[in-house]
Amino acid sequence: MTAHLQARLAPSPTGSQHLGNARTYLIAWLSARSSGGSIVLRIEDIDTARNKPYATQEALDDLRWLGIDWDDEVVIQSSRLPEHRAALEQLKQAEWVYPCTCSRNDIANAASAPHVEHEAPTYPGTCSIRTSADASLLTKPYAWRFRAKHTPEFHDRFLGLQRLDLQKLGGDFVVWRSANVPAYQLAVVVDDAAAGVTEVVRGDDLLTSTPRQILIYQALGLKVPQFAHVPLVIGTDGHRLAKRHGDIRLSAIRAAGISSDSVIGLLAWSCGWIPEVQPISARELLKLFNWNTIPKQPFVLGNPELERIGYRVESGS
Repeated sequence: MTAHLQARLAPSPTGSQHLGNARTYLIAWLSARSSGGSIVLRIEDIDTARNKPYATQEALDDLRWLGIDWDDEVVIQSSRLPEHRAALEQLKQAEWVYPCTCSRNDIANAASAPHVEHEAPTYPGTCSIRTSADASLLTKPYAWRFRAKHTPEFHDRFLGLQRLDLQKLGGDFVVWRSANVPAYQLAVVVDDAAAGVTEVVRGDDLLTSTPRQILIYQALGLKVPQFAHVPLVIGTDGHRLAKRHGDIRLSAIRAAGISSDSVIGLLAWSCGWIPEVQPISARELLKLFNWNTIPKQPFVLGNPELERIGYRVESGS
C-alpha cells in the first residue's frame, strides 16, 4: 500500500507572486493531487523586515485564481515560534549548535531562503570551540550555528542523486538569529515535520538548502521527506525573474484581464504536458501530469511567450 503523500505550498510575503512561483506551485500541487495526496499552505513570514503588508492576502488570492487549493487552515509560520524554540533547545542539549558572535550580515540574512547566488563564503569556525552553555557568558549579541560535520547525500525526485559539499557552500550555518527568531533552515524543517510533509517540491535555486535541512531532520530525530527541485523561470537575460524583466506579477496579469486558464496553459506547455499554449484548468491537468516531460533546463520567459496568452510587458530599468 502506497503511503499518503503530504505536500506543501510555502509562499513568502516579502513581495508579489509571479509566473515563476506559479509554475513551481502548479508542479507541487499536481504531484500531490494526482496521487490523491493532501496539501498544507504555510505563509513563511519570519523575515519580518522584508514582509509586505499586502503580500499574504495577495498570495492567497493568486493561488485561488489559479485553481490551486489546499487542505485545512492556512499555517502562519510566525505563530509557531514556541515550536521553533523547542527544537533549538533540543539541538542545544545535544551540542549540535553553538553560540556565534561573528558575521552580522550572514546572521541577518539567515531569515530568508539562501538562493544559490547568495551563498556566503565558508564560515571559518571561529566560534565553534564554544559549547551551548557558553552562551550565558557572552555579553554581545549572538546567533546559533549548526555544526555541519558532514554533507548527507540525497536522491532528488527530479534531479537524481545529489552529492554536494557543505564546506564549499558555507560550512556551519545559522539556525537561530541574534534577533531571537529562527532562521529559515530550522523553521522550515520544524514546520514541515509538524505538518507531516512527505514531499517538498521547490525551485532548484534552493537545492543547496536540502543537505542543511537533512542534517537538522536527523539531529532532531525527524523523518526526512522526499525532495524535488525543479528548474526556475528566468528572463531572456538568463537571470531569475525580477522587476527588470517587466511586470510579470500574477496580480498584474489578473488585473489585465488574462484568464487563469490561459496562464495555466502557458505553464503546462512549458512543462511539456500539452503540445501548444491553450487555455486549460489546473484540475484538467491532473490526468496529464508527468514528471518526465518537465524540461531539465530553466523556462525562458519573454514577450514571445507572454504574447501567447495576450500579455506583454515593458522591461524595467
